Amino acid sequence: MAATGKEQRGAKAFYVTTPIYYVNDAPHLGHAYTTVAGDVLTRWHRQRGEKVWYLTGTDEHGQKIMRTAEANGVTPQEWCDKLVEEAWKPLWEHLEIANDDFIRTTQQRHTARVQEFVQDLYDKGEIYKGEYEGPYCVGCEEYKSPGDLLDGEGEWAGEKLCPIHKKPVEMLQEENYFFKLSEYGPKLLEHYERHPEFIQPESARNEVVNIVRQGLEDLSISRSTFDWGVKIPWDDKHVIYVWIDALMNYATAVGYGSDQKKFEETFPADVHLVGKDILRFHAVIWPAMLMAQGLPLPGKVAANGWLMVGGEKMSKSNLTGISPQQLTEHFGVDAYRWYFLRAIAFGQDGSFSWEDFTHRYTSELANDYGNLASRVAAMVNKYFDGLLPESKADGEAEQAVRDGMAKAVAEADRRIGEELDFAGGIAAVFDFVKQVNGYLTEQEPWKVAKDTSPEAQERLATILYTAAESLRACAVLLNPVMPRTSGLLWDSLGAQAPLGDLADQRVQDAGAWGLLPAGTRVTKGQALFPRLEEPKGA
Repeated sequence: MAATGKEQRGAKAFYVTTPIYYVNDAPHLGHAYTTVAGDVLTRWHRQRGEKVWYLTGTDEHGQKIMRTAEANGVTPQEWCDKLVEEAWKPLWEHLEIANDDFIRTTQQRHTARVQEFVQDLYDKGEIYKGEYEGPYCVGCEEYKSPGDLLDGEGEWAGEKLCPIHKKPVEMLQEENYFFKLSEYGPKLLEHYERHPEFIQPESARNEVVNIVRQGLEDLSISRSTFDWGVKIPWDDKHVIYVWIDALMNYATAVGYGSDQKKFEETFPADVHLVGKDILRFHAVIWPAMLMAQGLPLPGKVAANGWLMVGGEKMSKSNLTGISPQQLTEHFGVDAYRWYFLRAIAFGQDGSFSWEDFTHRYTSELANDYGNLASRVAAMVNKYFDGLLPESKADGEAEQAVRDGMAKAVAEADRRIGEELDFAGGIAAVFDFVKQVNGYLTEQEPWKVAKDTSPEAQERLATILYTAAESLRACAVLLNPVMPRTSGLLWDSLGAQAPLGDLADQRVQDAGAWGLLPAGTRVTKGQALFPRLEEPKGA
């Protein structure tokens, strides 16, 4: 395939980040959801031929980490090391996350640059010393507005609760350093106005705009009541507020203050993927920090919704955390990656249920897609000794399939690559899968095969070529979502020898008809989506 413009120009990388995740516990489905979304998005852009950089990592400072480590009888660093190496990194490998970097906020490459960044703001007069008193949620690592708190009931009657963690906040009073966030409200509003795509979805944008219009307060950027954090360089009695520390990873990981060439080729992020509960940090505080430092702002902050179980946000603190491995053991990794992006519109809250996953797996993956691949391979082997026949008898039915394929490619590329509408993009591909299934049902190749006339055999060849070529396009389009099964289908179609590696196929070219040459050997491999076994304990 020809190189794209971005390859030829050596342009800035398409840079995507997840939040860096707090390592107070093992990852659950909510963490995996955002990370898989970023993986699919970056794999998609790689298959467009673009230069890509995908960053994830862990947030390892702050009071919550310190208390968790103390409760487990280890140092904070020992706790972080254990969780990262035994839980976080192994899960991303298990889910086939193709991240380019994994940053930890305890790494020297990060901490030294954070100190330089904050020192520079201090020298510019953007930071001053003061006192703060207010309700603080350790779980959020954030001071809360009194109006946002909930009234406690039962064991917490008479106390004020964090609306997210549903646990009592702590009243804190301490000497802090403050960033002049209040001065950046007008600049932020101007940026939101000029770049309406900056915050997505629209509901999230409206929420942020309303917050900023109401007026911003200066931000406490240090803590002095504990010491697990990056030291303020001019006052070592203070550590930098964990959120200032954390947000800086998007710059430090790509060379800020250490590798200017890499920094210029990568920064700023094109897409920050975040949970909606941390939207304010990314859409208000982070861009204000960048404005203060004279650095460019990210292209887009995209907030995904919450995964819900029993009406509650999925989290460890709400006791609704589910291990991704519980699902991959039953459904497989590819089906796991597919399901959450297919079933839940990115940017909206969505409910997970075992029953819905089972239904979608059986109907869409096994029956529609997997069975189509199996039937086509079986018929090519039965009627043409495994060699893909040449199409010589095209008609209106085949033209409809070609049109459907071109439409699926264009729609999937737009929805996934540009709009972050993963559900819509995947649905476009599976609508095409249904169309090809319908085509086979209407054309009835098993009946055509009974007629041994040359005309009938040419017709049979055309039907099976049309179906196999359609599957080639599906393998390309679904490779970013389901890399393992797409690879199996690619191998079954015999596409490796004539076309090369699946990862090198361009999504925008997938709709070009006739790329899979006649004479290719098609094999009937293992089922792409095997029948589900009864879950353990059922």
